[in-house]
Amino acid sequence: MNKLRILHLEDDPIDAELIRLMLAKNGLECEIFLAKMGSDYLAALDEGNFDLIVSDSSIPGFSAQAALETAQQKCPDVPFIFVSSGINEQEATNYLRQGAVDYISKNQLWRLVPIVQRAVSGIRQQRSPSSLGANISAMKQLIKVVQELSLARSLEEITAIVRVAARELTNADGATFVLLEKDMCYYAEENAIQPLWQGKRFPINICIGGWCMQHKQQVIIEDVYGDERIPFEAYQPTFIKSLVMVPIRKEEPIGAIGNYWATPHRATSEEVELIQALADTTSVAIENVRVYNELEQRVRDRTAELEAVNQELEGFAYTLSHDLRSPLGAINGYSTLLLNEYGSQLDEQAKYYINRMCLAAERMNNQIEHILSLHQLSRVEIQPQTINLSNMAQEILANLKASDPERQVETIIQAELTAHGDPVLLRIVLENLLSNAWKYTSQCQKARIEFGATPESHSLPTFYVRDNGAGFNMKYAEKLFRAFQRMHSQEEFPGTGVGLASVQQIVKKHGGRIWVEAAVNQGATFYFTLSKGMEV
Repeated sequence: MNKLRILHLEDDPIDAELIRLMLAKNGLECEIFLAKMGSDYLAALDEGNFDLIVSDSSIPGFSAQAALETAQQKCPDVPFIFVSSGINEQEATNYLRQGAVDYISKNQLWRLVPIVQRAVSGIRQQRSPSSLGANISAMKQLIKVVQELSLARSLEEITAIVRVAARELTNADGATFVLLEKDMCYYAEENAIQPLWQGKRFPINICIGGWCMQHKQQVIIEDVYGDERIPFEAYQPTFIKSLVMVPIRKEEPIGAIGNYWATPHRATSEEVELIQALADTTSVAIENVRVYNELEQRVRDRTAELEAVNQELEGFAYTLSHDLRSPLGAINGYSTLLLNEYGSQLDEQAKYYINRMCLAAERMNNQIEHILSLHQLSRVEIQPQTINLSNMAQEILANLKASDPERQVETIIQAELTAHGDPVLLRIVLENLLSNAWKYTSQCQKARIEFGATPESHSLPTFYVRDNGAGFNMKYAEKLFRAFQRMHSQEEFPGTGVGLASVQQIVKKHGGRIWVEAAVNQGATFYFTLSKGMEV
């Protein structure tokens, strides 16, 4: 072994000599750089390449905390050991938590040699090419495990992955996966050379997994029988000599992952970091499973709600189709019979009343017909094909002119407008929009109706139907596409108020949207897009 390069921060030359002699007496060849003040120590850290740092805890003008923090900043891989006569247990515990390898009282210098040997051996092993290869291999394994955990969709999948990965990452002799269940530690899974405690539950205050979670700290124990936190009677029948336990989720732990060794083993910082990285990833995976399960439950609940709504709609549609239309038919039929058979006995006022009854029954029947049509649209599957919308609009307007030949209406249709969609459904769209334009221009002396398209920046067209008719106040535009919402009275412009709701539903089925621009007595323009494979 090459000489150890040790930086020793110590202001007492006698204590410094005792430590040098202790190391030399036990066969350790050392090159010790003594720093008596903080300034010497800082300068040495900047210049030297050390294998180990040994520090007193009470240097005048320079605190133990500063010595440790500076070392961790400038040479984080170099082991740091406190050797002091003035350190208390609480301080020592804090320093260990911050990364010091160990603390030794000057009255127990016999402990120094084995601690130095172990610390230096570990750091040199980490710096060796073989150790570098092992670290790379471990990181590859960790990446693979992270990927597997990201795909886990149940706690069972997570435990199956972790039980193997925890042991393989550090070449441990055993691994356990502990979950917190109220005030109990549930040893959910294990992978060990001998059976341990798989499937068992222990009170949180009597097992090391519980201590780890309660204190939100990593536990590194080289000798399980020399640590008061270990329940001796539980470990005596096992193979375990050393262990590491890390919390799953550091803020509010929900479990712990433990590694065990059958021979005395002080886990390296790399091993602990690997296990902690696994625990952190496991925490995320468990949270993902929780969120995933919640989402699945929401989907199931929502599906059940939709199924219930659909059943109610089916019942409502049946009621409309049978229970309501039947009495309407009777009203209309008997009213007609009354007029035909007893019309001569009725005065004009009575005939007027009966005619109004017939018209009301017919209008209500039309409303029911449109409601049923709107309901059926929600269930229709799109059968897409390429459609010439210009030709379709030409046919619809020709039919409207034939039904009202007295009207003079200027019609403008942009040629060769095509779209990819369902021909039946898109005909309903154009029939509704063009029929509305025809209806709302009925009071215009020079009526004009136009169908065209405006290319968008993404090369998909925006189709439009424009008229110069009655128009409406844009203040109420949001209500326009709701069923039974009308902008004009039934006497002025008769209708059911369902057509535009049907149009919007069809456009949405084609992945598009519809909107309108209008003004009172200045006409309206209805725009719509079709996102599924449209072309001009």
